Amino acid sequence: MDLNSEGLAFHIALALAIGLLVGLERGWRERDAPEGSRTAGFRTFGLTGLFGGLAAALSQSFGGGLVLSACLFAFAGVFGAFKLREAIHDGDFSVTTAIAALAVFALGAMAVVGDYRIAAASGATVAALLASKTALHGFLRHLSWVEVRSAVLLGAMTMIGLSLLPNKAVDPWGGFNPWEIWFLTVLTATISYAGYIAVRLLGSVRGMVVSGLAGGLVSSTATVVALARAAADGQYVTERAGAASLACMVSLLRVMALTALLGVSVLPEVLPALLPAAAVLGMIGAVLLAKARPVQGQPGPAGNPFEFGPLLLFAAFFGLVSTAGAALSDQFGSTSAVAASVFAGLFDVDVATLTSLRLVDHGVSVTMAAGAVCAAAGLNALARLVLAAVLGPARFWLPLGAATLAAFGAGLAGFLAWQGFALV
Repeated sequence: MDLNSEGLAFHIALALAIGLLVGLERGWRERDAPEGSRTAGFRTFGLTGLFGGLAAALSQSFGGGLVLSACLFAFAGVFGAFKLREAIHDGDFSVTTAIAALAVFALGAMAVVGDYRIAAASGATVAALLASKTALHGFLRHLSWVEVRSAVLLGAMTMIGLSLLPNKAVDPWGGFNPWEIWFLTVLTATISYAGYIAVRLLGSVRGMVVSGLAGGLVSSTATVVALARAAADGQYVTERAGAASLACMVSLLRVMALTALLGVSVLPEVLPALLPAAAVLGMIGAVLLAKARPVQGQPGPAGNPFEFGPLLLFAAFFGLVSTAGAALSDQFGSTSAVAASVFAGLFDVDVATLTSLRLVDHGVSVTMAAGAVCAAAGLNALARLVLAAVLGPARFWLPLGAATLAAFGAGLAGFLAWQGFALV
């Protein structure tokens, strides 16, 4: 990068600013330490960023990276020696400050010879990570092994699976793309995990509200089944029906989130029907739960963000439905593919939603795809209600049925109102 004097001054100033930003956090954290008792603070980190920027500028002037490398090794040696003396004196085994100093030097150099925007964003990220020590450590202390294992599994699924799978259709109809199917599977698992953690951060109370919300983030059908079975004992039946309504609401919110991420053109056609339905389910669930007593020890149906076995079944089912939909579309037209996607909602609304959204790339209109998404959501709600009636008492499934019927009505009214508005 060739810089004039004004441009060089800006980049050098940015390198200094990165060091000062990180140094602000380090200096504040050690503000009570006696003068001269710490290796690095506000001034030292500012000078470190400046040193990295100047070293990068000198390396450009001399036409090679040898100067920058020499400065980096010299800085690492001097800083490491002083940090070692401090660690021995304090009995401290933390290497965070040393790594942060090396990162500041590197980011100072990047601000001059690399992309200064990435350097600035990375500097802010380093400062934010350092400032989040208490929150992050507290968060880790509250995580269970099952949740940690799920996070590791999700990372492996993302980094290993997506790097190995071919990103092209391997069937004659163009419906089975291994990379795309696995990507959508990982995306669904990520939404479930992120939502699960968000609910966990609200606290450790095992009540009906948390059970319904967290359960809906993982599987609304499994949540309704679990609550219906639990309601068979005759206790907290109305409250459990309210929790089931919240789970159904979250299921619709998941459908809208997937549509927003993967089929934004379909979203305006879906929102008028699904948003009122979700609102009605939420309001009825809140009414049913208004007098709920927290059930301590209640095993919420979402005790695990996701399991690998069911996730593989999800991917297999999704691949099967996608391939069948593409084959039906090739042989009999798009209407048959849409029908197959809607039918998939009887078993899994996420599969039906993703399959319906993919049909837009195979010639299906946005309106037809939106209709398939809404129909699949309705069919899935009907399947949940049937399971609730089979497994739970009438006091459980009748309120849930009333909530489902009201949601159907609100969704239909919203859809018709939107169609009338669109025709005007």
